[in-house]
Amino acid sequence: MKLREFMQKLTDEATYLNSKYIGTEHALLVLMKSGGLESRALTTAGADYILLREYLQNMINKEESIRIIGTTQELKEILDDVFMQKKRNNDSETTFEELLLINLLVSDTLAKDMLIDTNVNPQQVYMILDNYMQNRSRGKDVSDYPNIAKYGEDLVAKASTKIDGVIGRDKEIERIIQVITRRTKNNPILIGEPGVGKTAIVEGLAKKIAENDVPDIIKGKRIISLDMASMVAGTKYRGDFEKRISDTLKEVESQEDIILFIDEIHTIVGAGSSEGSLDASNIMKPYLTRGELKVIGATTITEYRQFIEKEAALERRLQPIMVEEPTVDETIEIIKGIKKFYERFHRIEITDEVIEEAVKLSDRYITDRYLPDKAIDVIDEASSNLKVDSFKIPEELVKLTEEFNTLNKQKEEAINTQNFEKAAFVRDKLNAVENKIFDFNQKRENSDEIEYTEKITVDKIREIISDWSKVPVTQLTQEENEKYRDLDKNLKGVVIGQDDAVEKVAKAIKRARVGLKDENSPIGTFIFVGPTGVGKTYLAKQIASNIFDSDDSLIRIDMSEYMEKHSISKLIGSPPGYVGYDEGGQLTEKVRSNPYSVILFDEIEKAHPDVFNMLLQILDEGRLTDSQGREVDFTNTIIILTSNAGASQLSKRNSIGFESEETKAKKDYENTKDVVNKELKNLFKPEFLNRIDDIIVFNRLNKEDIKQIVALRLDDLIERIEDMGYKAKYTDKVVEKIASIGFDETYGARPLDRAIKTEIEDLIAERILEEGIDKDKMISIIMRGDKIALNELETA
Repeated sequence: MKLREFMQKLTDEATYLNSKYIGTEHALLVLMKSGGLESRALTTAGADYILLREYLQNMINKEESIRIIGTTQELKEILDDVFMQKKRNNDSETTFEELLLINLLVSDTLAKDMLIDTNVNPQQVYMILDNYMQNRSRGKDVSDYPNIAKYGEDLVAKASTKIDGVIGRDKEIERIIQVITRRTKNNPILIGEPGVGKTAIVEGLAKKIAENDVPDIIKGKRIISLDMASMVAGTKYRGDFEKRISDTLKEVESQEDIILFIDEIHTIVGAGSSEGSLDASNIMKPYLTRGELKVIGATTITEYRQFIEKEAALERRLQPIMVEEPTVDETIEIIKGIKKFYERFHRIEITDEVIEEAVKLSDRYITDRYLPDKAIDVIDEASSNLKVDSFKIPEELVKLTEEFNTLNKQKEEAINTQNFEKAAFVRDKLNAVENKIFDFNQKRENSDEIEYTEKITVDKIREIISDWSKVPVTQLTQEENEKYRDLDKNLKGVVIGQDDAVEKVAKAIKRARVGLKDENSPIGTFIFVGPTGVGKTYLAKQIASNIFDSDDSLIRIDMSEYMEKHSISKLIGSPPGYVGYDEGGQLTEKVRSNPYSVILFDEIEKAHPDVFNMLLQILDEGRLTDSQGREVDFTNTIIILTSNAGASQLSKRNSIGFESEETKAKKDYENTKDVVNKELKNLFKPEFLNRIDDIIVFNRLNKEDIKQIVALRLDDLIERIEDMGYKAKYTDKVVEKIASIGFDETYGARPLDRAIKTEIEDLIAERILEEGIDKDKMISIIMRGDKIALNELETA
């Protein structure tokens, strides 16, 4: 562009903006539209012509005190310097526009300030322009690399505006630099679990390069992120993919300043291959061997073993760098460093207390993901949740919008009445208000001072964690407080005759809910032993119903199905290569989907001894690894094992003498405990019993207990009858009759259900089918002689 043409474009920009002067700001706008390397460098660094022009327009509108007419002294001095440099260097390659941009960037100019105010890093622009000019000096223009432009993304160019800061990973970044600068095997591969920050480390290196905060040996380097999916997409014919990747690698090879980054690098193994064709890894190997290509890769531990280790020739060309999950303290520091990006985006304040809570709770309760990713996601979702719930337009903006709407109506009315003088006056006011609205929005978007609308609370973080993990970690509400305080009382109301068992289980649950339990063990582990039919399984069901509020929260495992050694695979999943490997285990999959639950191992003594060895890990550490290598968390479960150990010996006992019922019951309980404990020691190894929190011996049920159970069962029956649209009641004599029929000291309460079905339910069913029952009358279940009968009564 000639000087006369350049000055004319400067004048045009100033005229368009109604500017009384021409300064470096206008020169920057002209360079944005020049189409040369300076324009590309600005665009790559994130500069936007329209945004810059609007910013300058607002600045001109506010600067009413400016009295300069013509070219500013600042621009004159810059132009003089450019002419002198051009004349002194006599460099035919470096254009006037490129020199002008360099001078605008290195000097304290309004143009430079305008870039900074619109979130563009001037140093980044300078480095990109310098790279472009160096490529040109080697006879290669940016447009000579179509494949890099199409399938790659320059992370260094992106670093100034679109990459968040990277905190606490200096060691890993330094290690990458050490490997890259080696003579051979200079291709680092980052290996770590998903979410630990592998990609962020590479972006952190790009940001350091952009800021010149790296050793001289890699200053000016570009990190190009290669998109393998785009490269494979659309390759219909044999040879298409090979040509694409080969051409791309040649372009990279021809430029010494490029470091290639391949995220999910395991995808190059087999990528684009078909019968008789090469995959991406085989095409890349020669380049890696010759050292003509510098590659940074990233993959997970599992996929590294599955894909990279099998390709020995590829593996030896890559230098592994392990990326460990950061600790809780490190994660807190990481999030403190990046929280400003989330505060600006959501317009919500994030306090240090909230960050600490999010990190600690996500580490404890979200066990299938890794820090810092899961903690960042919790904060991000909590911010989004709060922003949606509390969305409101700023009061100042509301007033401006109302004023705009009012003026717009006045203008339309003036036009309709052909009062054009008033319409013109209102139009000017309308434009002024519109500019105020625009300025207000721009200020909110670009201001370093964030206008917080809300503040995230610890309760909001707990709410998100509870939703994700299905574990109640929110603060106890008054309603919950009452539920847990009265837990033993409520359980005693439905589990009859087992007060000692109920109290022990209730105490363990209360300890866990207030946060006193060991973080690395289940809420409670119990063995329920005693005669059959006394409520062992029933208590487990009632715990699930009362505490977890869902029948799905009871995971029942019938141990009679695990009598064979190989049946253990049903619990944790089949080994690799066997049928059902992908389906997971019956136990592990249920706990992964319902981590807050009661696990009932029914009749544990029937299981194969190897099952007990598997349970040791759960009981001790609260963890179990399934067949696919995934760690399943059992720390929020209550584990109950039921057993009929000693039942056969107990059934043979005889009661002799004339002792009171209370004394006899106490002796019977102590005798039962002795027999059960002795039998348990014969059945299970000491290390297994030692990991159990409590062995709870259930009492035999007496006649009074049976009566209470009958009353509860009949209440349930009445509810079912009322659900059908009928009304019903029963008498105390009916309770006594069912108790006498259904009481069996050997079988406990189990015969009661049979007695109720045969003596009452059958009667009601026959009456409904044969005669019908008037829904307006009350069904009274009574005794008629020594038999149970039905009577229909008129309701009041």
